[in-house]
Amino acid sequence: MEGTALRRRVVVTGVGLLTSVGIGTEKTWSAIKEGRNGIGPITQFDASHFSARIAGEVKDFDPLNYVDKKDVKKMGRFIQFAMAASEFAVQSAQLQVPREEAENFGVYIGSGIGGFEVIEREHKTLLERGPGRLSPFFIPSCIVNLASGYVSIRYGAEGPNSATATACTTSAHSIGDSFRLVQHGYADVMICGGSEACVTPLGIGGFAAMRALSTRNDEPHRASRPWDKERDGFVVGEGAGILILEELKRAQKRDAPIIAEIVGYGMSADAHHITSPPDNGDGGYRVMRNALKDAGVEPSQVQYVNAHGTSTGQGDKAETCAIKRAFGEHAKNMAVSSTKSMTGHLLGGAGGLEAGITVLAIRDGIAPPTINHEFPDPDCDLDYVPNHARPLDIEYAASNSFGFGGTNGCLVFKRYKP
Repeated sequence: MEGTALRRRVVVTGVGLLTSVGIGTEKTWSAIKEGRNGIGPITQFDASHFSARIAGEVKDFDPLNYVDKKDVKKMGRFIQFAMAASEFAVQSAQLQVPREEAENFGVYIGSGIGGFEVIEREHKTLLERGPGRLSPFFIPSCIVNLASGYVSIRYGAEGPNSATATACTTSAHSIGDSFRLVQHGYADVMICGGSEACVTPLGIGGFAAMRALSTRNDEPHRASRPWDKERDGFVVGEGAGILILEELKRAQKRDAPIIAEIVGYGMSADAHHITSPPDNGDGGYRVMRNALKDAGVEPSQVQYVNAHGTSTGQGDKAETCAIKRAFGEHAKNMAVSSTKSMTGHLLGGAGGLEAGITVLAIRDGIAPPTINHEFPDPDCDLDYVPNHARPLDIEYAASNSFGFGGTNGCLVFKRYKP
Protein backbone atom coordinates (compact mmCIF):
# COMPACT_ATOMS: atom_id res chain seq x y z
CA MET A 1 0.00 0.00 0.00
CA GLU A 2 1.06 3.60 -0.51
CA GLY A 3 1.41 6.11 2.26
CA THR A 4 -1.01 8.98 2.53
CA ALA A 5 -1.15 12.28 4.32
CA LEU A 6 -4.52 11.26 5.71
CA ARG A 7 -4.30 10.10 9.31
CA ARG A 8 -6.54 7.06 9.60
CA ARG A 9 -8.01 6.01 12.93
CA VAL A 10 -6.27 3.01 14.51
CA VAL A 11 -7.76 0.69 17.11
CA VAL A 12 -6.49 -2.11 19.33
CA THR A 13 -8.35 -5.31 18.52
CA GLY A 14 -6.17 -7.85 20.32
CA VAL A 15 -3.85 -8.14 23.32
CA GLY A 16 -1.46 -11.00 24.07
CA LEU A 17 0.33 -11.11 27.43
CA LEU A 18 2.80 -13.60 28.88
CA THR A 19 4.27 -12.74 32.26
CA SER A 20 5.49 -13.94 35.62
CA VAL A 21 1.95 -13.55 36.95
CA GLY A 22 0.22 -15.52 34.22
CA ILE A 23 0.47 -17.25 30.87
CA GLY A 24 -2.23 -15.62 28.79
CA THR A 25 -3.86 -12.21 28.59
CA GLU A 26 -6.80 -12.63 30.95
CA LYS A 27 -4.75 -14.63 33.47
CA THR A 28 -2.18 -11.85 33.58
CA TRP A 29 -4.82 -9.14 33.79
CA SER A 30 -6.70 -10.93 36.59
CA ALA A 31 -3.48 -11.22 38.58
CA ILE A 32 -2.65 -7.56 38.04
CA LYS A 33 -6.10 -6.44 39.22
CA GLU A 34 -5.70 -8.60 42.31
CA GLY A 35 -2.23 -7.24 43.07
CA ARG A 36 -0.57 -10.64 42.79
CA ASN A 37 3.22 -10.76 42.77
CA GLY A 38 5.18 -12.87 40.29
CA ILE A 39 8.66 -12.28 41.69
CA GLY A 40 10.58 -15.08 43.40
CA PRO A 41 13.96 -16.82 43.67
CA ILE A 42 15.71 -17.48 40.37
CA THR A 43 15.29 -21.09 39.24
CA GLN A 44 16.76 -21.04 35.71
CA PHE A 45 20.36 -21.15 36.92
CA ASP A 46 22.28 -21.32 40.19
CA ALA A 47 22.21 -17.73 41.40
CA SER A 48 23.50 -18.47 44.90
CA HIS A 49 26.71 -16.48 44.36
CA PHE A 50 24.99 -13.46 42.77
CA SER A 51 24.19 -10.31 44.69
CA ALA A 52 20.69 -10.31 43.16
CA ARG A 53 19.04 -13.72 43.27
CA ILE A 54 15.42 -12.92 42.41
CA ALA A 55 13.47 -12.33 39.21
CA GLY A 56 10.02 -12.31 37.65
CA GLU A 57 10.28 -15.64 35.83
CA VAL A 58 7.57 -17.01 33.55
CA LYS A 59 6.48 -20.18 35.31
CA ASP A 60 5.45 -23.51 33.78
CA PHE A 61 6.00 -22.32 30.21
CA ASP A 62 6.06 -25.15 27.69
CA PRO A 63 7.06 -23.90 24.23
CA LEU A 64 5.59 -27.04 22.66
CA ASN A 65 2.16 -25.58 23.37
CA TYR A 66 2.92 -22.81 20.88
CA VAL A 67 5.75 -23.99 18.63
CA ASP A 68 6.27 -27.17 16.60
CA LYS A 69 8.78 -29.52 18.19
CA LYS A 70 11.12 -29.29 15.19
CA ASP A 71 11.26 -25.50 15.58
CA VAL A 72 11.78 -25.17 19.33
CA LYS A 73 15.55 -25.65 19.15
CA LYS A 74 15.72 -22.98 16.44
CA MET A 75 14.27 -20.32 18.73
CA GLY A 76 15.66 -18.49 21.72
CA ARG A 77 13.34 -18.19 24.69
CA PHE A 78 12.40 -14.61 23.76
CA ILE A 79 11.20 -15.82 20.34
CA GLN A 80 9.17 -18.58 21.97
CA PHE A 81 7.55 -15.98 24.23
CA ALA A 82 6.80 -13.77 21.23
CA MET A 83 5.19 -16.68 19.39
CA ALA A 84 2.96 -17.49 22.37
CA ALA A 85 1.95 -13.88 23.05
CA SER A 86 1.24 -13.29 19.36
CA GLU A 87 -1.01 -16.34 19.36
CA PHE A 88 -2.90 -14.94 22.35
CA ALA A 89 -3.22 -11.56 20.61
CA VAL A 90 -4.39 -13.01 17.30
CA GLN A 91 -6.96 -15.17 19.07
CA SER A 92 -8.11 -12.19 21.12
CA ALA A 93 -8.61 -10.18 17.92
CA GLN A 94 -10.36 -13.08 16.16
CA LEU A 95 -7.92 -12.27 13.37
CA GLN A 96 -7.17 -14.12 10.15
CA VAL A 97 -4.77 -13.14 7.38
CA PRO A 98 -6.50 -13.69 4.03
CA ARG A 99 -4.02 -14.60 1.32
CA GLU A 100 -5.22 -11.78 -0.92
CA GLU A 101 -4.61 -9.22 1.87
CA ALA A 102 -1.29 -10.59 3.14
CA GLU A 103 0.71 -7.54 2.00
CA ASN A 104 -1.44 -5.33 4.23
CA PHE A 105 -0.52 -7.23 7.40
CA GLY A 106 2.77 -6.44 9.14
CA VAL A 107 4.79 -7.54 12.16
CA TYR A 108 6.94 -5.29 14.35
CA ILE A 109 8.23 -7.05 17.46
CA GLY A 110 11.39 -5.95 19.26
CA SER A 111 13.62 -7.06 22.10
CA GLY A 112 16.06 -5.09 24.17
CA ILE A 113 18.67 -7.84 24.24
CA GLY A 114 17.42 -10.89 22.33
CA GLY A 115 18.66 -14.42 22.86
CA PHE A 116 21.05 -13.98 25.77
CA GLU A 117 20.72 -17.57 26.97
CA VAL A 118 21.57 -18.84 23.48
CA ILE A 119 24.66 -16.65 23.29
CA GLU A 120 25.85 -17.87 26.70
CA ARG A 121 25.22 -21.52 25.84
CA GLU A 122 26.92 -21.36 22.45
CA HIS A 123 29.88 -19.44 23.81
CA LYS A 124 30.39 -22.20 26.36
CA THR A 125 30.21 -24.75 23.53
CA LEU A 126 32.82 -22.81 21.56
CA LEU A 127 35.24 -22.73 24.46
CA GLU A 128 34.74 -26.32 25.58
CA ARG A 129 34.14 -28.17 22.31
CA GLY A 130 35.36 -25.90 19.53
CA PRO A 131 33.71 -24.03 16.63
CA GLY A 132 32.73 -27.21 14.82
CA ARG A 133 30.16 -27.99 17.52
CA LEU A 134 28.30 -24.69 17.35
CA SER A 135 24.64 -25.03 16.46
CA PRO A 136 23.71 -24.05 12.89
CA PHE A 137 20.68 -22.37 14.49
CA PHE A 138 22.81 -20.22 16.80
CA ILE A 139 22.54 -16.90 14.93
CA PRO A 140 18.85 -17.07 13.88
CA SER A 141 17.82 -18.23 17.35
CA CYS A 142 19.17 -15.15 19.08
CA ILE A 143 19.05 -12.08 16.84
CA VAL A 144 16.35 -9.57 17.69
CA ASN A 145 14.38 -9.44 14.43
CA LEU A 146 13.77 -13.19 14.31
CA ALA A 147 10.76 -12.81 16.64
CA SER A 148 9.12 -10.70 13.93
CA GLY A 149 10.36 -13.09 11.28
CA TYR A 150 8.91 -16.21 12.85
CA VAL A 151 5.58 -14.54 13.63
CA SER A 152 5.26 -13.28 10.06
CA ILE A 153 5.93 -16.78 8.73
CA ARG A 154 3.35 -18.33 11.04
CA TYR A 155 0.57 -15.98 9.94
CA GLY A 156 1.67 -15.29 6.37
CA ALA A 157 1.98 -11.56 7.03
CA GLU A 158 3.79 -10.13 4.00
CA GLY A 159 3.61 -6.43 4.85
CA PRO A 160 6.08 -4.30 6.86
CA ASN A 161 8.36 -6.52 8.92
CA SER A 162 10.73 -4.92 11.36
CA ALA A 163 12.17 -4.94 14.86
CA THR A 164 13.65 -2.37 17.14
CA ALA A 165 16.13 -2.61 20.00
CA THR A 166 15.89 0.58 22.03
CA ALA A 167 16.52 -0.88 25.47
CA CYS A 168 13.51 -0.58 27.79
CA THR A 169 11.61 1.59 25.30
CA THR A 170 11.71 -1.11 22.62
CA SER A 171 8.07 -2.20 22.80
CA ALA A 172 6.69 1.32 23.01
CA HIS A 173 8.63 2.25 19.90
CA SER A 174 7.49 -0.92 18.14
CA ILE A 175 3.85 -0.12 18.89
CA GLY A 176 4.22 3.58 18.12
CA ASP A 177 5.96 2.94 14.80
CA SER A 178 3.27 0.39 13.93
CA PHE A 179 0.61 2.98 14.78
CA ARG A 180 2.24 5.31 12.25
CA LEU A 181 2.35 2.58 9.59
CA VAL A 182 -1.37 1.90 9.90
CA GLN A 183 -2.29 5.53 10.41
CA HIS A 184 -0.60 6.58 7.16
CA GLY A 185 -1.70 3.63 5.06
CA TYR A 186 1.42 1.47 4.82
CA ALA A 187 -0.43 -1.41 6.48
CA ASP A 188 -3.95 -2.19 7.62
CA VAL A 189 -3.02 -4.49 10.51
CA MET A 190 0.14 -4.72 12.62
CA ILE A 191 1.12 -7.42 15.12
CA CYS A 192 3.44 -5.45 17.38
CA GLY A 193 5.13 -5.24 20.76
CA GLY A 194 8.12 -6.83 22.40
CA SER A 195 9.58 -9.86 24.17
CA GLU A 196 12.45 -10.45 26.56
CA ALA A 197 14.12 -13.39 28.27
CA CYS A 198 17.15 -12.19 30.15
CA VAL A 199 17.03 -14.16 33.38
CA THR A 200 20.48 -15.58 32.66
CA PRO A 201 23.84 -15.37 34.42
CA LEU A 202 25.05 -12.59 32.12
CA GLY A 203 21.76 -10.73 32.23
CA ILE A 204 21.42 -10.74 36.00
CA GLY A 205 25.16 -10.39 36.58
CA GLY A 206 25.47 -7.46 34.19
CA PHE A 207 22.65 -5.43 35.72
CA ALA A 208 23.87 -6.33 39.22
CA ALA A 209 27.33 -5.06 38.34
CA MET A 210 25.71 -1.69 37.59
CA ARG A 211 24.09 -1.83 41.05
CA ALA A 212 20.75 -1.40 39.34
CA LEU A 213 19.00 -4.42 40.89
CA SER A 214 17.18 -4.93 44.14
CA THR A 215 19.02 -7.21 46.55
CA ARG A 216 16.00 -7.85 48.76
CA ASN A 217 16.60 -11.56 48.15
CA ASP A 218 14.93 -12.81 51.32
CA GLU A 219 11.70 -10.97 50.52
CA PRO A 220 11.27 -11.24 46.75
CA HIS A 221 7.57 -10.42 46.92
CA ARG A 222 8.47 -7.04 48.48
CA ALA A 223 11.48 -6.25 46.29
CA SER A 224 9.90 -4.24 43.46
CA ARG A 225 8.45 -1.17 45.16
CA PRO A 226 8.22 1.83 42.84
CA TRP A 227 8.09 5.24 44.54
CA ASP A 228 8.50 3.65 47.95
CA LYS A 229 11.10 5.23 50.22
CA GLU A 230 12.77 1.83 50.79
CA ARG A 231 13.17 0.90 47.10
CA ASP A 232 16.64 -0.37 46.26
CA GLY A 233 16.57 -1.15 42.54
CA PHE A 234 14.53 -2.93 39.91
CA VAL A 235 13.83 -6.63 39.49
CA VAL A 236 14.40 -8.28 36.11
CA GLY A 237 11.27 -9.83 34.64
CA GLU A 238 10.68 -11.84 31.49
CA GLY A 239 7.79 -12.34 29.12
CA ALA A 240 6.09 -10.62 26.20
CA GLY A 241 3.36 -8.13 25.35
CA ILE A 242 1.80 -8.00 21.87
CA LEU A 243 -0.96 -5.78 20.50
CA ILE A 244 -2.97 -6.06 17.30
CA LEU A 245 -3.36 -2.59 15.77
CA GLU A 246 -5.95 -2.33 13.04
CA GLU A 247 -7.34 0.38 10.79
CA LEU A 248 -10.74 1.31 12.19
CA LYS A 249 -12.88 0.75 9.09
CA ARG A 250 -11.36 -2.68 8.52
CA ALA A 251 -12.00 -3.62 12.14
CA GLN A 252 -15.59 -2.41 11.90
CA LYS A 253 -16.15 -4.26 8.63
CA ARG A 254 -15.22 -7.59 10.17
CA ASP A 255 -16.99 -6.81 13.46
CA ALA A 256 -13.73 -7.10 15.41
CA PRO A 257 -13.67 -6.80 19.21
CA ILE A 258 -12.35 -3.24 19.58
CA ILE A 259 -10.68 -2.82 22.98
CA ALA A 260 -9.47 0.79 22.71
CA GLU A 261 -8.21 3.35 20.22
CA ILE A 262 -4.58 4.46 19.97
CA VAL A 263 -4.45 8.19 19.33
CA GLY A 264 -0.96 9.48 20.18
CA TYR A 265 2.72 8.58 20.08
CA GLY A 266 5.68 10.58 21.31
CA MET A 267 9.44 10.11 21.22
CA SER A 268 12.29 12.05 22.82
CA ALA A 269 15.89 11.78 23.96
CA ASP A 270 17.31 12.81 27.31
CA ALA A 271 20.64 13.68 25.66
CA HIS A 272 22.02 13.56 29.17
CA HIS A 273 23.52 10.24 30.35
CA ILE A 274 23.56 6.65 29.11
CA THR A 275 21.72 5.20 32.12
CA SER A 276 20.44 8.01 34.37
CA PRO A 277 17.72 10.54 33.55
CA PRO A 278 18.15 14.20 34.45
CA ASP A 279 16.76 15.06 37.87
CA ASN A 280 14.01 17.22 36.36
CA GLY A 281 12.84 14.37 34.11
CA ASP A 282 13.16 16.60 31.06
CA GLY A 283 13.17 13.78 28.48
CA GLY A 284 10.17 12.15 30.12
CA TYR A 285 8.34 15.47 30.24
CA ARG A 286 8.97 16.12 26.56
CA VAL A 287 7.93 12.65 25.43
CA MET A 288 4.59 12.94 27.26
CA ARG A 289 4.10 16.45 25.90
CA ASN A 290 4.82 15.18 22.37
CA ALA A 291 2.42 12.25 22.70
CA LEU A 292 -0.40 14.43 24.02
CA LYS A 293 0.18 16.94 21.21
CA ASP A 294 0.12 14.16 18.63
CA ALA A 295 -3.15 12.89 20.10
CA GLY A 296 -4.69 16.35 20.23
CA VAL A 297 -5.43 15.77 23.91
CA GLU A 298 -5.23 18.27 26.73
CA PRO A 299 -3.42 17.08 29.87
CA SER A 300 -6.61 17.56 31.89
CA GLN A 301 -8.39 14.93 29.75
CA VAL A 302 -6.14 12.06 30.92
CA GLN A 303 -7.29 9.92 33.85
CA TYR A 304 -4.56 7.29 34.09
CA VAL A 305 -0.84 6.85 33.41
CA ASN A 306 0.86 3.47 33.43
CA ALA A 307 4.27 4.74 34.42
CA HIS A 308 7.71 3.39 33.65
CA GLY A 309 8.19 3.21 37.44
CA THR A 310 11.09 0.78 37.75
CA SER A 311 11.72 1.04 41.52
CA THR A 312 15.05 2.83 41.18
CA GLY A 313 15.87 5.82 43.34
CA GLN A 314 16.67 8.37 40.68
CA GLY A 315 14.38 7.05 37.97
CA ASP A 316 11.20 7.15 40.03
CA LYS A 317 11.89 10.69 41.24
CA ALA A 318 12.65 11.91 37.71
CA GLU A 319 9.47 10.37 36.31
CA THR A 320 7.38 11.93 39.07
CA CYS A 321 8.87 15.30 38.19
CA ALA A 322 8.27 14.69 34.48
CA ILE A 323 4.60 13.83 35.07
CA LYS A 324 4.12 16.97 37.15
CA ARG A 325 5.66 19.10 34.40
CA ALA A 326 3.66 17.44 31.62
CA PHE A 327 0.29 17.49 33.39
CA GLY A 328 0.63 20.51 35.65
CA GLU A 329 -1.85 20.76 38.51
CA HIS A 330 -3.88 17.94 36.94
CA ALA A 331 -1.08 15.50 37.83
CA LYS A 332 -2.51 15.36 41.36
CA ASN A 333 -5.90 14.27 40.01
CA MET A 334 -4.67 11.34 37.90
CA ALA A 335 -4.11 7.74 38.86
CA VAL A 336 -0.48 6.74 38.20
CA SER A 337 0.65 3.17 38.75
CA SER A 338 3.59 0.90 38.06
CA THR A 339 2.63 -2.69 37.35
CA LYS A 340 6.34 -3.56 37.42
CA SER A 341 5.76 -3.87 41.16
CA MET A 342 4.11 -7.22 40.31
CA THR A 343 5.73 -8.44 37.07
CA GLY A 344 9.25 -7.12 37.46
CA HIS A 345 10.82 -5.12 34.64
CA LEU A 346 10.53 -6.86 31.26
CA LEU A 347 13.16 -4.52 29.74
CA GLY A 348 12.44 -4.56 25.99
CA GLY A 349 9.14 -6.33 26.60
CA ALA A 350 7.92 -3.87 29.25
CA GLY A 351 6.24 -1.37 26.95
CA GLY A 352 4.22 -4.05 25.17
CA LEU A 353 3.04 -5.57 28.42
CA GLU A 354 2.19 -2.20 29.93
CA ALA A 355 0.45 -0.91 26.80
CA GLY A 356 -1.67 -4.06 26.95
CA ILE A 357 -2.46 -3.48 30.62
CA THR A 358 -3.34 0.14 29.84
CA VAL A 359 -5.92 -0.73 27.17
CA LEU A 360 -7.42 -3.41 29.43
CA ALA A 361 -7.66 -0.80 32.20
CA ILE A 362 -9.62 1.41 29.80
CA ARG A 363 -11.83 -1.50 28.73
CA ASP A 364 -12.74 -2.53 32.27
CA GLY A 365 -12.63 0.85 34.00
CA ILE A 366 -10.01 -0.23 36.53
CA ALA A 367 -6.80 1.48 37.63
CA PRO A 368 -4.30 -1.29 38.46
CA PRO A 369 -2.32 -0.93 41.67
CA THR A 370 1.26 -0.23 42.59
CA ILE A 371 1.89 -2.89 45.22
CA ASN A 372 4.50 -2.67 47.98
CA HIS A 373 3.79 1.02 48.42
CA GLU A 374 4.30 1.09 52.18
CA PHE A 375 6.57 4.03 52.99
CA PRO A 376 5.82 6.98 50.67
CA ASP A 377 8.83 8.89 49.41
CA PRO A 378 8.18 12.62 49.96
CA ASP A 379 9.82 13.30 46.58
CA CYS A 380 7.27 11.00 44.93
CA ASP A 381 3.92 12.43 45.90
CA LEU A 382 1.36 11.53 43.22
CA ASP A 383 -1.57 9.12 43.45
CA TYR A 384 0.16 5.81 42.73
CA VAL A 385 -2.95 3.67 43.37
CA PRO A 386 -1.25 2.10 46.39
CA ASN A 387 -1.61 -1.64 46.94
CA HIS A 388 -5.17 -2.12 45.66
CA ALA A 389 -6.81 -1.62 42.27
CA ARG A 390 -9.71 0.80 42.10
CA PRO A 391 -12.61 1.46 39.76
CA LEU A 392 -11.89 4.40 37.46
CA ASP A 393 -13.75 5.74 34.47
CA ILE A 394 -10.91 6.12 31.96
CA GLU A 395 -11.38 8.00 28.71
CA TYR A 396 -7.71 8.69 28.01
CA ALA A 397 -4.64 6.91 29.34
CA ALA A 398 -0.90 7.07 28.66
CA SER A 399 1.83 4.44 28.88
CA ASN A 400 5.44 5.52 29.50
CA SER A 401 8.67 3.75 28.60
CA PHE A 402 12.19 5.08 29.18
CA GLY A 403 15.40 3.31 28.15
CA PHE A 404 19.15 3.31 28.52
CA GLY A 405 20.75 5.77 26.14
CA GLY A 406 18.09 8.27 27.17
CA THR A 407 15.51 7.03 24.66
CA ASN A 408 11.87 7.63 25.58
CA GLY A 409 8.46 6.63 24.25
CA CYS A 410 4.90 7.44 25.26
CA LEU A 411 1.65 6.00 23.89
CA VAL A 412 -1.79 7.57 24.36
CA PHE A 413 -4.90 5.40 24.24
CA LYS A 414 -8.56 6.38 24.25
CA ARG A 415 -11.79 4.60 25.10
CA TYR A 416 -13.27 3.61 21.75
CA LYS A 417 -16.38 5.47 20.68
CA PRO A 418 -18.00 4.43 17.36
